[in-house]
Amino acid sequence: MDPTPTAPALPPVSGLSRAVISFLDGELREREALSLASDLVAGLETQCRDLDRSLVELRSRLEVNLAAYSSFSDRVHGSLGGISAKFVELLSLVGPFDSLSDGGGGRKILGEELPALAKEVARVEMVRAYAETALKLDSLIGDVEEAVSSTLKRKHSFAQSSEEVRMHAIRTLNEIEGVTTQVSKLRPRWTHLVCAIDHRIDRALAILRPQAVADHRAFLASLGWPPPLSASTSANPDAGRLTAVPNPLLTMQGDLKRQYCENFLSLCHLQQLQRRRRSRQLEGRNREIALHQPLWAIEELVNPVSLASERHFSKWIDKPEFVFALVYKITRDYVDSMDELLQPLVDEAMLAGYSCREEWITSMVSALSTYLAKEIFPLYASQLEEESITGVRSKARTSWLHLIDLMISFDKQIRSLIANSGISFSLMDESNLQKLSSLSVFCDRPDWLELWAAIELSDTLDKLKADVDNERNWTKKVQGVVLVSGPEDFRSPLVSDFFLRRLSSVVDRSRSLPNIPLRSKFLKLVGAPIILKFLDCLLVRCQEAEGLTALTDDSALIKVANSVNAARYVESVLREWCEDVFFIEMGLRVGDEPGKSQAEEGDFDGTVYGPGSGVFDKEIWKLEEFIVEWVEKISVVVLRGFDVSSRDYIRNRKQWQGKSEEGSTVSRTLVDALDHLQGKMSIIEESLNGMDFVMVWRKVAEGLDQSISNGLLLSNMKFYDGGIERLSSDMEVLFGVFRAWCLRPEGFFLRVCEGLKLLRMGEKQVKDILAGGLERLKEEGISHLRVFEAEKIAKNRVFTS
Repeated sequence: MDPTPTAPALPPVSGLSRAVISFLDGELREREALSLASDLVAGLETQCRDLDRSLVELRSRLEVNLAAYSSFSDRVHGSLGGISAKFVELLSLVGPFDSLSDGGGGRKILGEELPALAKEVARVEMVRAYAETALKLDSLIGDVEEAVSSTLKRKHSFAQSSEEVRMHAIRTLNEIEGVTTQVSKLRPRWTHLVCAIDHRIDRALAILRPQAVADHRAFLASLGWPPPLSASTSANPDAGRLTAVPNPLLTMQGDLKRQYCENFLSLCHLQQLQRRRRSRQLEGRNREIALHQPLWAIEELVNPVSLASERHFSKWIDKPEFVFALVYKITRDYVDSMDELLQPLVDEAMLAGYSCREEWITSMVSALSTYLAKEIFPLYASQLEEESITGVRSKARTSWLHLIDLMISFDKQIRSLIANSGISFSLMDESNLQKLSSLSVFCDRPDWLELWAAIELSDTLDKLKADVDNERNWTKKVQGVVLVSGPEDFRSPLVSDFFLRRLSSVVDRSRSLPNIPLRSKFLKLVGAPIILKFLDCLLVRCQEAEGLTALTDDSALIKVANSVNAARYVESVLREWCEDVFFIEMGLRVGDEPGKSQAEEGDFDGTVYGPGSGVFDKEIWKLEEFIVEWVEKISVVVLRGFDVSSRDYIRNRKQWQGKSEEGSTVSRTLVDALDHLQGKMSIIEESLNGMDFVMVWRKVAEGLDQSISNGLLLSNMKFYDGGIERLSSDMEVLFGVFRAWCLRPEGFFLRVCEGLKLLRMGEKQVKDILAGGLERLKEEGISHLRVFEAEKIAKNRVFTS
């Protein structure tokens, strides 16, 4: 009987490679796995046969390529031999060139044959370079394709070896990209070669990237990522007391950490390769937008976290504050590991311009914004639509405003996380700021922005209604107002301050929006109507006062003055706001909103509020128009009262023909008119702000100048010496009323003063001046009376001697 065959001796452990030991540990971890050893051996033998078959195919391809290269080399060698023969022939022709210098042979060689020969040499050299480049690229791409195929076959066996093969493929791809970039710059006509290379690389990357991503996801899952989001799984967790869980990225040790870093690096190298290719392909275009894509490796960390979070979010539809609390907690808890572990790897992969902290935060905010846009906002919008149809007020508006408050608060927390890394928001462009804001949901849904604006406006006007209806707010003044333009007592009623506070709150909320067009649109939809509502309130009060007494009553005049003060105060504050950079930037971008023409930026009267104008310019202009209109009406009321009171004074012809009254400095019939003027102006001065009071008394002075010059000097009244003296005395008293507000009131009564000047002249002097016409009048300092007016005044002068 034959002896029982003995099993072959196992090789020593020291003779096995690390990859083999790792493979055996993974497959034969338990004793029960030994029963499956035969199946494992059969699988390994099948893979070996496949690898041997691939090796045979590779050798046959190599032989074919070598044969092709040998044939091409022979052709190139033959061409070079022909060129050498031509050079020998050329030298034999050049030898006797000196003796033929007077003939045409030398000129023929230099003029025709030598350029043709040089062109042929250049063509052959280009063909040689093209062939060498094509062969080199073909060989490198063959290596890449072989590596890609190899990683697919080894995917389920030697994970470590597969990662090494993938990194080899990426290094080869980078080498190919370097050659291709050089070809694109130095040989721009070789477009077909570059296109062919890109086509083959695209096919390889179409396999390599998904495979690398899938391997990275599998490795993350083996690490236990995503970690448990919270120790509490109840429907109403205390958002402020969520229990901290270990961070798998920081708890990795030894080989596990090394393998993760290698896996992360390969994904970063692959993205850097893709950026290089895109940079070359987009040469001469706006590359920055296309090149800066989210970091793939960070996206792979965020996606599973986002999916796990949404299972919790579904329980908190009516409690969105829990959603924001959870997202912020996850973002904050893992942000430090981005700086400590992953940022050095990104720097090693030479992915310039990427911050792992910023990418992590951006991706988490993007995931939150996506959830809000997909689940929360559509629900709230449908509730608002249902409310508008049924007419029954619900909590939809309150819920919407509460959600906006949560988003604004969340964005402030996110900004603090970014600021902790030393990144300055002032240096960030608009696109990056948009990625860091949950309010970016409004960028793609302007209809939701309009809904928010309508709710915000309605809520603000509801809060202002009680302030407007309280009459005390129209009589009590705003105290302690100091603007940049200087201290000014606007004497504005308290209600104007309430409007400005609400408007300031709206402006602050608009600052949270991630880009300038959204801020501008929001302020036009909410801020502008608030200002116009304020203006409507002022207009109603002024019209009520005017309708009752035509402003003859002092209380009505004070009521109008208060409204003018309120308009002036708000207009001054708005102008100061518009000098801020925040408003200047919006003013420069007016008209950038899609679908809006410059014609739509104008008013009905043709005033254009287009590019370069401020957001509130239209409203400021309307406030200024209101002020001018009612200041004019106040001035007219004063002038109308003066005209009524001075009617007897103007109509009394005899007083200008006799002597002036002894012991009297002013005509008795003018006293009532001066009392009325001083009384009204005193009330206006006490009630109206200083800036607009200046406008009032100047308009009154201008009106009195016209009224007296037309009613007295240009009438048919005759002026004797005594009458001129009386008129001069009366006008001096009138000027004295205005001397309280200016040093030289005569400068505002130019027609009256020039008329008196003519009346005081002698008869001969008057005739000489009138004979000289307009030029002579100007020489005498009379420039505000026309010639025919001067002639009429002169005719009214009666000379007694």
